[in-house]
Amino acid sequence: MYCRRIRFTPIFFFILILCSPVATYGGTPMEGVRDTTNKIIAIVSDPALKTPDKKKEKAGLIRAAVDERFNWEEMSKRALARHWSARTGEEKKEFIALFGKLLERTYLDKVEDYSGEKVLYVDEVVDGKYATVSVKIVTKKDTEISVLYRVKKDGDNWLVYDISIEGVSLINNYRKQFNSIIVQNSYKELVDKLREKVEK
Repeated sequence: MYCRRIRFTPIFFFILILCSPVATYGGTPMEGVRDTTNKIIAIVSDPALKTPDKKKEKAGLIRAAVDERFNWEEMSKRALARHWSARTGEEKKEFIALFGKLLERTYLDKVEDYSGEKVLYVDEVVDGKYATVSVKIVTKKDTEISVLYRVKKDGDNWLVYDISIEGVSLINNYRKQFNSIIVQNSYKELVDKLREKVEK
């Protein structure tokens, strides 16, 4: 269960978590992206967290930051699309937890490979309670990766609900995969596959 069309790079998870807007003030979406980027870089660059015995602690700090900034329910709802409304409250709660763990297990190890990639803030467009933030990630080989962050306002916070990398939406990729499994088999089959994946 992978997003095959997205170009996986050593900094993919770093890109994934760059978009999470800071939740402590009502700034613009781009200001949130910039502030949270600095926070995550501080975690992955902290010499005190680079030793093997600190790996679990570092992962915990990163996941805690992600949990605070991502709208997991909105992401899950969009990933399941038409299948979301048929779920019970307990099923929705379970799916949200499994989907979050899937992204963590799939991408968390990538953040360890961050080595000073540049983040260029290009543009932001706000349309009511929705906004997009355009960013370019410049790798050490001077390759540019275009990233579009889709965020939704929740109170004073701008929280991410999708990320497009070089025009490919993370949520759309998962939506197609999830829908295929449900249609061809069942929702239970999808949950079983997710559970198996995150428990490896």
